[in-house]
Amino acid sequence: MTIQVLIADDQEMVRAAFRMILDSQPDMRVVAQAATGVEAVEQARRLRPDVCLLDIRMPELDGLEATRLLAGPDVPDPLNVLIATTFDLDEYVYRALRNGACGFLLKDGAPSLLTEAVRAAASGNSLISPSVTVRLLAHMGPHRDRSAPAEARPVSRGRGEPEGLIEPLTQREREVVRRVARGRTNEEVAVDLHVTLSTVKTHLGNVQRKLAARNRVEIAAWAWEHGMVDQSWPSDGG
Repeated sequence: MTIQVLIADDQEMVRAAFRMILDSQPDMRVVAQAATGVEAVEQARRLRPDVCLLDIRMPELDGLEATRLLAGPDVPDPLNVLIATTFDLDEYVYRALRNGACGFLLKDGAPSLLTEAVRAAASGNSLISPSVTVRLLAHMGPHRDRSAPAEARPVSRGRGEPEGLIEPLTQREREVVRRVARGRTNEEVAVDLHVTLSTVKTHLGNVQRKLAARNRVEIAAWAWEHGMVDQSWPSDGG
């Protein structure tokens, strides 16, 4: 199956570079380009591509608001939005994710990270640039710095405390969630826990159902918000 991608960026050179990278992949095709947020929303709603790759700073409508219109909590049939930006600012990242983005990348990242993120978004998974993942999610923890910007503070998702879940998480599901919250891939989680990749995917599917979470990012955010991830917890899965 070919992944159809819409690229929105106000710089023509950036659009051309992204298109060259994505169109070089045998399983991807750029189906539309936009130079403004308004144009991006209009084309995305009309074409319904598998992934919308949006810049943040665009004329008429910025990428964060465009993300809310295409993938926000009130959108009945949300699209997969991936943010690619030059600005590594926590408030931007957090607002993008709160508005429904399923990934956040920096433009200076490797082309392989871009293609990996597009594939993840198209399959319903999420990818955040490794340089911002844990730092961002740590802001959501119950012991976060109270002086953090308002946009970097957690937003209630209406799920209550962990004991108020649709169903309690099993011990193994909690182990998976903690690793997801640390930015580990499914493959890395499988190695850490000495289980198969399909087993990890099954656990994540169960967790997503129990949390009423839409994607992997929401699972990670929930774990940080509810104190399931100790900031001293070893990043290597130990």
